[in-house]
Amino acid sequence: MKRQWGMVIDLDRCTGCEACVAACHAENNIATVGDDQAAKGRTMHWIRVERYWEGEFPDVRLRYQPVFCQQCADAPCESVCPVYATYHNPEGLNAQVYNRCVGTRYCGNACPYNVRFFNFFNPVWDKPLNLQFNPDVSVRSVGIMEKCTFCIQRIKTAEIKALAEKRELKDGEFNPACVQSCPANAMVFGDLDDPQSEVARLAQSNRATKLLEGVGTEPNVICLRSVS
Repeated sequence: MKRQWGMVIDLDRCTGCEACVAACHAENNIATVGDDQAAKGRTMHWIRVERYWEGEFPDVRLRYQPVFCQQCADAPCESVCPVYATYHNPEGLNAQVYNRCVGTRYCGNACPYNVRFFNFFNPVWDKPLNLQFNPDVSVRSVGIMEKCTFCIQRIKTAEIKALAEKRELKDGEFNPACVQSCPANAMVFGDLDDPQSEVARLAQSNRATKLLEGVGTEPNVICLRSVS
């Protein structure tokens, strides 16, 4: 079955709590860089929550928007990679082959969303934090680019289970860590090519928009504009 994995984010629901950021770190073995590295601009968050003000003073309101890899159908990062470490897979994901990456950072420079990060150091987790690793995800080393892939390890686990049980995947059967952790249910994940899925239904909303839609990258992440 052909699938196109995508996500819808309801900006009216997002409270900026950053539970998605914490869950992404835990699920994907992402290290924290510390104060010194952060001061040099060397952050390492596959998801960041942008804050912005809406309206005119004094009638202003603080809004939040989670930003991560948009899984673009026409991704500028793919065409600049000299070793084909990043590519578009048949399920609509902008995949990343870590052991092929040579760290040129061309993809990070080409990305208009600034959601790719370069590993400047070999991450170290002091005991007992080293026991928290997710065994389904590699621990990346210095010199490579990394980013969100909608928790592809969860996608593959669910696909293999459904195949073993000789059935199709059910909508909502699994979710990336960020969606699972969101207390406001602001994020919905699923197959955009399945007209019966919740994510496909929400993508047809008259509130639907895409981040930097004018650059023509055709993202698979849709945002629902705030109305309240």
